[in-house]
Amino acid sequence: MKSAAVKPAVLAIDQGTTSTRAIVFDGDCQIVCSAQQEFQQYYPADGWVEHDPEDLWQSTLKTVRSALSQATELGYRVLSAGITNQRETTLVWQRSSGRAIYNAIVWQDRRTAAECQRLQQNIDAEWLQQRSGLLLDPYFSATKISWILDHVDAARQQADAGELAFGTVDSWLIARFSEGALHLTDATNASRTNLYNLASGDWDDELLQLFRVPRSLLPEVRDCVSDFGVIPATLTGHYDIPLTAVAGDQQAASIGQCCFEAGEIKSTYGTGCFVLLNTGEQIVASNNRLLSTVAWQLDGKRSYALEGSIFIAGAAVQWLRDELGVIQSAAETETLAASLNSNQGVYLVPAFTGLGVPWWQADARGAIVGLTRGAGKAALARAALEAVCYQTADLFDAMAKDGLRPTSLRVDGGMAANNWMLQFLADVLDVPVQRPSVLETTALGVAWLASRYTGLLGDQQRFRQLWQCSAERHPQMIAGQRQELLAGWHKAIERVMC
Repeated sequence: MKSAAVKPAVLAIDQGTTSTRAIVFDGDCQIVCSAQQEFQQYYPADGWVEHDPEDLWQSTLKTVRSALSQATELGYRVLSAGITNQRETTLVWQRSSGRAIYNAIVWQDRRTAAECQRLQQNIDAEWLQQRSGLLLDPYFSATKISWILDHVDAARQQADAGELAFGTVDSWLIARFSEGALHLTDATNASRTNLYNLASGDWDDELLQLFRVPRSLLPEVRDCVSDFGVIPATLTGHYDIPLTAVAGDQQAASIGQCCFEAGEIKSTYGTGCFVLLNTGEQIVASNNRLLSTVAWQLDGKRSYALEGSIFIAGAAVQWLRDELGVIQSAAETETLAASLNSNQGVYLVPAFTGLGVPWWQADARGAIVGLTRGAGKAALARAALEAVCYQTADLFDAMAKDGLRPTSLRVDGGMAANNWMLQFLADVLDVPVQRPSVLETTALGVAWLASRYTGLLGDQQRFRQLWQCSAERHPQMIAGQRQELLAGWHKAIERVMC
C-alpha cells in the first residue's frame, strides 16, 4: 500500500516579548499547527525590563521541536523557515563561548533616559532623524548597547578587541543555531538600532561614534530573504531546515497584512501597539515625531514605512490579570467593557514604561483618573481597552499632520480578537477597521518571506488573493461623542506629563 505524499509547509518562528511561538503554515496560508511558550519578565528597577537570554533560546528550541513533531504527525514537511522577532531588544555575547554577558535589555526598557537627555544637548535632532529615521530615545538599541559596555566589567575592552557581538533577538537566535558561526541580521531589525543609515543601507560611522559602539560589535546586514544558515537536525529533532528569512515583528505583520503598496496601513495589537504605513521607495521624514523605518529589503532594494509606536497595549490587560487580579483571562475584558453604557469618566494612561508617539516622554508613569466609588472591574477593563484605541487615534492624528490620512485600517495581534475593541477603534478613528481571518499575521508575513525559497506561498498577487477579511467594523459614534472622549483622554495624558 502506498503511503500518502508528504505535504510541503513553511515554519515561522515568532519570538515575542512575553512568549515564543512556532507556527507551521501550508501552501494556502493556513495554520497547520503551532506551539507557544511564555517566559518570565524581569523588572530589576523602575523602568527596567529584562529577559534571560537563555529563556529566549530555550523557548525557541522547545516550540520549534513541538511544532515540527505535530507537523510530521500530520504528514507535513517543512521546507524552509523564517524568524520574526521583538525588535530593539538588545543582547551582547562573547564570540568564543556564545554566552551573553548581560540579560537582554528589552525594547520597553527606559534605563538610558538620562543618557538620551545628555546626548540631546550635543546633537541636532533633525540630523539624527535624517540619518537613522529615528528619534533619540531609550527605546532603540544604541544606548542599550553602550549601557551594557559601560556596566559590565571589562566589556568595553573586550568589545574594542573584537571579542564581543551585539545583536537583536534574530541575531542571537541565528548565532545559537549556527553555534556562533554566523553573525547576521536583516535590514528591518538594523533600522531599529539608531546605528543604521536608512539611505545608504549600512551601519553609519558617525552614529557609531555618537553612541560609542565599535563597528566590530555589529552583525552583517542582509536582505529579509537571504541565506541565514540552517536549523540543524540535531536541534530540531527531525531534519535540517534552511533558514531563509528574517524580519522584525512589525514589518513582518505589515507583509502578513499584504500592505505592499504605498498608503496601505496596518496596526498590530500585542504587548505594545505598532502602526506601520507603507511609504514605498520614499523615506518620509515626519514633523510630528513618527519614525521612518525599513519596511523590507528584497533583492537589495529597500521599501520604507512610517511608524507609530505605543509601548503598552496588551500589556495593560496582562497587568489587570497578573498584578491586580481584576480578571482571570484577557477574553473577559470584552464582556466587561460591553456591560457598561459609558466609560464612567474613567481613563487609564498605561505609561508603565513611558509614553511613545507622539509624546516620547521616557519618565511618564501610568495613572488611572476619574475613579468614583461606583467604578469597578468593568470600568478598569474598559479603560484598558479604550486606552489602546485613544493612543492609536493619537498616531493617526500625527500622520494627518504629516499630510497622510489613512481611509481604513487592517488590524492584527491578540487584542484584535476583541470585537468590542474593534468597534470602539473604528468609532474613535472614524475609519473602517478590518480584521483578517489569520490573526497571526506577524508569523504569516515571515512565512511568506521564507517561502520565497521554494515558492510555496506564491508571489505578492497570489498572497493578496489568499488574504481574507473575517470581520469589518464601520464607525457608528457621532462626532460630538468622539471629541468628548478624546478630550477626556488628553486631559488624563496631561496629568502624567506634569
